[in-house]
Amino acid sequence: MEKRRSSLSTLGMLITLGIVYGDIGTSPLYVMNSIINGAGTMADAKPEYILGSVSLIFWTLMLITTVKYVLIAMKADNNDEGGIFALYALVRSKGKWLIIPALIGGSALLADGTLTPAVTVTSAIEGIKGQKFGNIIFSNKQSTVLIIVTVILLTIFIIQKFGTEKIGRSFGPIMLIWFSFIGLAGLLNMTNDWGVLKALSPVYAIKVLFSPVNKVGIFILGSVFLATTGAEALYSDMGQVGKHNIYATWPFVYTMLMLNYLGQAAWVINNYQNSQFNNIAGINPFYEMLPSEFKIFAIVIATFAAIIASQALITGSFTLVQEAIGLKILPRLKVNFPGKVQSQLYIRAINWMLCVITVSIVWGFQTSDHMEAAYGLAITLTMLMTTLLLHQFLIMKKHPFIANIFLITFFILESLFLLSSLIKFIHGGYITVIITVAILAIMVVWYFGNKRRDAYMAESENVSLLDFIPQLEKLSKDPSIPTYATNLVYMIKVGENYSIKRSVIYSILDQDPKRAKVYWFVTVNQTSAPYECNYSIDMMNTRNVVNVKLNLGFKKSQHVNIYIRQIINSLLDQGIIDDQTPTYSMVPKRRVGSFKFVIQNQQFQDLGAQDYMGSLDRFLIGGRLLLQNITLPPALWYGLEFSDVVEEKVPLFLGSHGDQYLTEGKIENNIKPKKEA
Repeated sequence: MEKRRSSLSTLGMLITLGIVYGDIGTSPLYVMNSIINGAGTMADAKPEYILGSVSLIFWTLMLITTVKYVLIAMKADNNDEGGIFALYALVRSKGKWLIIPALIGGSALLADGTLTPAVTVTSAIEGIKGQKFGNIIFSNKQSTVLIIVTVILLTIFIIQKFGTEKIGRSFGPIMLIWFSFIGLAGLLNMTNDWGVLKALSPVYAIKVLFSPVNKVGIFILGSVFLATTGAEALYSDMGQVGKHNIYATWPFVYTMLMLNYLGQAAWVINNYQNSQFNNIAGINPFYEMLPSEFKIFAIVIATFAAIIASQALITGSFTLVQEAIGLKILPRLKVNFPGKVQSQLYIRAINWMLCVITVSIVWGFQTSDHMEAAYGLAITLTMLMTTLLLHQFLIMKKHPFIANIFLITFFILESLFLLSSLIKFIHGGYITVIITVAILAIMVVWYFGNKRRDAYMAESENVSLLDFIPQLEKLSKDPSIPTYATNLVYMIKVGENYSIKRSVIYSILDQDPKRAKVYWFVTVNQTSAPYECNYSIDMMNTRNVVNVKLNLGFKKSQHVNIYIRQIINSLLDQGIIDDQTPTYSMVPKRRVGSFKFVIQNQQFQDLGAQDYMGSLDRFLIGGRLLLQNITLPPALWYGLEFSDVVEEKVPLFLGSHGDQYLTEGKIENNIKPKKEA
């Protein structure tokens, strides 16, 4: 499986337009609409208010998207990969507390993303109301829009499992047409009022925050923020297209976006006193400023752009979840690769979860106006958390002064956006907050449940593998015991000083002894390098006990059986282990014997041994094991569904404490002791 080419090229720039800018590129569909709704009606959208709003959009895109993400965040690449989890993997050595912003930011990013397809597709399709297509005239009923939006969204989610690589090739040209169209449309409207260029001055942005024409005050930033919600995607998708292609394309995208916003502003200023519009709420300047003969084309191209934005969001969610799984932040889920490139993921559970939530949002909120009122709240949290992590990155790079200036500037700026977005909570923002909290709870239980479980196990459940090497060698050569498998593989972590769970040794020696020609103990380490894939071998001064450490990046799929076969062939080539050519086989010249994989599934036993634990530890460890039991089984996670796998259920021992044992009791014996002769 290959990585997508990410070097700077014309083709790479075209692909970048199709992958990276879907979310931020479709924002002109709804941002100005939201700003006008904040004013009340078109009659309330005074020139001072509109110029100030566009000025805020320009400087928000300049500071947050351009400076923070394009110029600073993309320097913080983890082996060319970006995104909040890749950034966390890069800086986590700087402090254990950094997991907190990573968890909050990741959960908020996943949650807020559920609104993106709903908002973009609905905004695009709402343009058909009252339009005539040939002999078909669409009514003004919102129910028609909802049905079309639902069909489009369901189609998008259904095709995910087949892969989107082929249709994805058309995304770049479509988005090139989209950006060129919106830029040209904006420019044509600017010719009616070149005075809107005054909005590029930051003076207008500051004045509108305190102007009496701005009835919502600082809360206008909640609408302005919608213009930059796709900024996080620029950083997250860096690994797919390469930072240099983003550097090369962002100036074009930024220019086209601002031309359209300025064009919409010019139209509003020229029409806010128009009796046709001035008492109407819910006017969308994006469509209204277009000549009637271009509206059909605009609706079609806007719909395609919205579909591309939705596709980018879904793919981004798959990537984000895969990274979280690799970093042991989320439980294991089945990851499929329907395409020929690593960026083409499909996670069935996430796909249908997003589908259900997105379609429910469409029917629950009904109109794009209502969706906009709820959109963007959670993403401000993600941006704040990214700021904290980037601060640590800059410190790590020996730039403490710049790091502190960066932290102060963007933490204050993004806190203002968060504060202004809080009003959205009662207008539907609570939906994304609930989803954020639910995802965050799963992440916290899984991550900290692992930590607390490992802490207890380290205290009481581990033994040294070295102490049992003689018995393993003896058992391997004992002809009185039937062979259990030629290669017996335990998927288990071998820690420092060869510490290993005592249940593993008990499984081999104390139950029916498991005789094997070679005993394998395989530790899978998730590394910070996304696509790392290497291993180390420790034969422990034997020819039949192998300690394997597989180092796999957090974006690397895990098919342990394939890796083990590669390793065993290498060891046979070097004569490090004994020949195991089977006597009978349908495969000519086969030299590798049978495999049996053993996976131990821990069960949380309700014993008095847990009484000494705090209630929080009991909740975290118990919750972690519950998630383990309802998510992907380890055999499927390790790609062993077609291998000979034995799953052993073992109790999770959590320490030995004196209060578990009986005190010495009184013994009554009526039988007289036998006298010695």
